[in-house]
Amino acid sequence: MSRKPVIVFEGIEGSGKTHHLNKISKYLKKRKLSFIKIREPGGSLNSEKIRKLILNKKSNFNKNTDLLLYLASRSENINLLRKYYKKKIILIDRFIDSTIAYQHYGMGVNLDLINSINKHILSNFKVSFTFLNLVNHKNMVKRLRLRKSTNRYDNFKKNFYNKVQKGFVKLSNKNKRKYQIIDSNLDIKLNEKYVLKKIEKLIK
Repeated sequence: MSRKPVIVFEGIEGSGKTHHLNKISKYLKKRKLSFIKIREPGGSLNSEKIRKLILNKKSNFNKNTDLLLYLASRSENINLLRKYYKKKIILIDRFIDSTIAYQHYGMGVNLDLINSINKHILSNFKVSFTFLNLVNHKNMVKRLRLRKSTNRYDNFKKNFYNKVQKGFVKLSNKNKRKYQIIDSNLDIKLNEKYVLKKIEKLIK
């Protein structure tokens, strides 16, 4: 694996993925290691504009429009990602797996369509390793209630999140060597150490 890997943090809402990504960002800064971090949707200026559109509670797009907006956001980021590919450590908060888990497993969008557009956008850009954060519904709801604000994707029904999380697990089972499952129902400090230990192996 490249010492400048592409590391993705995946999981449903309230799973702790963003928390762990931010902790690792601080760790890399402390070690003065070169890295970039982005989120999806979001990242670049145009992608952030699309993010606001997707996550706005007043938005009511059909499932195909939702998919295309997410992929448009990714398309706006790809030049930035390619610029630093294998030159800097790249941390991404949600990426390809989220698109498949939410849009295919959650909403029923055709998988071949998703894969085809992804392949066109990403070309030879590949993820090195993924941390998949899993959380039960009770803890997810509890954490969402603590947020100062929520978005459209924080307010789906329990069955939707169950389908999405099962989708994530199916994706991780296809290539277990490149995934680390994090049980986010456990103590967060314990998981921080767990993630950090794996990061150290990935970048040394």
